[in-house]
Parts: sequence; C-alpha cells; structure tokens
Amino acid sequence: MNGRIIRASAPGKLIVLGEHSVVFGKPALALAIDRRFRCDICPGSGILLNGAGISPRLHPHIDTILRRRNISDLRIETESRIPSGSGLGSSAALSAALIGAVRLMRGEACGEEALALEAFETEYEVQGRASPIDTSTSVHGGGVAVNCPEGLGTPIWHISKGGNSWTVSDIPVPEMTFVVGYTGIKAATGPLVQKVRKYKESNRFASDIIDEIGEVTRDGMRAVSNDDKDLLGELMTRDHKLLSILGVSCRELNKLVDASLEYSYGAKLTGSGGGGSMIASLTSRRRSAKP
Repeated sequence: MNGRIIRASAPGKLIVLGEHSVVFGKPALALAIDRRFRCDICPGSGILLNGAGISPRLHPHIDTILRRRNISDLRIETESRIPSGSGLGSSAALSAALIGAVRLMRGEACGEEALALEAFETEYEVQGRASPIDTSTSVHGGGVAVNCPEGLGTPIWHISKGGNSWTVSDIPVPEMTFVVGYTGIKAATGPLVQKVRKYKESNRFASDIIDEIGEVTRDGMRAVSNDDKDLLGELMTRDHKLLSILGVSCRELNKLVDASLEYSYGAKLTGSGGGGSMIASLTSRRRSAKP
C-alpha cells in the first residue's frame, strides 16, 4: 500500500446468554475475546480488498459501509484471527475496524457510541434485522450487557431500531475460563435471524421461548454479578436447550455441548447457530454424572 496508511482493529466476541431473543429487545450478555480483526486502509484508485475487487454478495459489510459513505476509491488490506461464520463476531469486528479506520482517515469523531451505532446500522442493513450486542462488544470490549436489570451494569449508550430498544451497559465480569468448540460449519447470521423471526410471528410458542430466554439471561446476569459459576453454567445449558427448540442448533453443536457437560459448569451454542461454535464454562474439577 502506498500513501498514508490508517490501521484499526477490533475484537471478536462470544455471547454468554441471550442470542436471537436480543433481536427482539430482550437482554443479552457478551464478552470480548482476544482474537481480533485488523484493517489497513489508504486512498487509492477504485476499491481494492487485499489486491482484488469486492462484490456485494461476497463482501456485504464492506460494500454497505463504503456505499453508505459514498466511498469509491480506497485500498483495504485485512487480517483476521476470527474465523468467518464461526459465531464469534467476525462481521461485527470487521465493521467496527473498517468504520473506525474510515473515520480516522476522514478526521471524524471516533467516539465509541458513534462507532457502535454506525457498525450496528451496517449489521442491521446486511442481515435485515439485528441487535447491537455484537457490534457494541467489538467497539467497547470487556463485558457488555444489553437491557440488564437495574444496578448490575453501567449504561454506556442507548440504541433504538425497528420498534425495539436496547440499553447497552458495561458489566463487570469475574475471572472465568471458557473453551470454544468450532464445528467447522460456516453459517450465515441473516437467514437464521429471519428463520426465528418468521417462527415467532407465526407461532405463539416461539414467542414464549424467546421470552423465557430473556428471563434466563436476566438470571444469568445476576449470577455473573454474584460470581455464581454453578448457576451461570446451569442457565447456559438451559439457554442452549431453548435455542435448540427455536431450531438454531444442529447435530454437531449438540454433540459438542453434550461432550463438554461432564467437564464444565455448563455449555451452549454461541452466536446465530446453525453451525459455528459452542462455548463451555470450565470447572477445575470433573463433575459427577447426573442421573
């Protein structure tokens, strides 16, 4: 790359509780992880991504960000340690990093709230529906809660869209160890989000499941606040069962979750599901078999 290079990076995330239901304004809890997406940009002739052109189909987030900003001349080089389609926030980290780099290049304000809002709008347009949990976590880092019970977190910004409203908070998280299991199956978020939306609109039972996920997530936030790893693990496993009922798990995810339960406080899929990854909250002791 020639000329002045602007570099930005953002972390991926894992959702501890609340995926899918958070799209409908329910609470969710996520943690930033130590795998990042890096983006280098500089002015150029036309749009080049790692030396090649881009297409809306293959690079929808990049295309959306540049189109919304009327950018037609830019060279972009990327490096990611977050597998795409893994449920670990690769698209949110991409959006946060690229938007941050463009804002720096243009001399615009690069505060967290403005960056998180623009990244969320990108995700919303690409997926057809989204929540701010992924992008807010990639921008803010640490522990991020959406619509948490009063007194458990420190509100940092508020986002509304499509009749739903989310208060995003920084939430203290005690030291915990998670293992991530990757199925190797790439699953696009948008179709799974739309699948749940259609199920919810056509079936009262699905709405009840989404409400229950919201209650499980609130209880989980309280468990995190109280450093109650046993309860948090039980709620994670319960959340996975509810997500499975919604139809967003798969055989490979269920096998990984089941295999980890004897050695963890609890386990569940993380992200949109359909493949991607699961997480298990590890314990230092082998748990006794349950009847």
